[in-house]
Amino acid sequence: MSRIGKQTINIPKGVTVKQSDGNFAVNGPKGNLERRFKNDIEMIIKDDTITLHPKKDTIFTRALWGTYASHIVNMIEGVTDGYEKKLIIEGVGYKAELQNPNLILTVGFSHPVKMLIPEGITVTVEKNKITMKGNDKEKIGLFASKIRLVKKPEPYKGKGIRYEGEIVRRKQGKKAV
Repeated sequence: MSRIGKQTINIPKGVTVKQSDGNFAVNGPKGNLERRFKNDIEMIIKDDTITLHPKKDTIFTRALWGTYASHIVNMIEGVTDGYEKKLIIEGVGYKAELQNPNLILTVGFSHPVKMLIPEGITVTVEKNKITMKGNDKEKIGLFASKIRLVKKPEPYKGKGIRYEGEIVRRKQGKKAV
């Protein structure tokens, strides 16, 4: 039994939810999100709540039950509050520039790295901080991880791109005899 799937999901004021043929759409003040779900989970929308129930009791549907519930909660939160991720660039000469629709990273390679900013995400750059905002949690997380993969933080000096609040475990390095 899914603990997350059992819970009822509240729909805040100003948010409309529609479901038809496996498509689930959420409209709110910060935008619209749409996602396709399989028909293995029954979604019941009444008044200002959503409840989910599996149609069959199998291992697969039990796994989908909680997953779908968390996807719906993330969609509702995205269209009401939005999501934000921050990355910090650390290192001498490392910087980021914004040239719409590209983010250009200079992080110690012989060439600058160009990354296309996906639709629905707004990116701002201040000194050594990259801030991404949008309503789709999955898109923002994926784009942030792609940026971080360009130059992961290394354990000796901590140079690279890391999430804000991420702790990089440092190694001691060579000892002088």
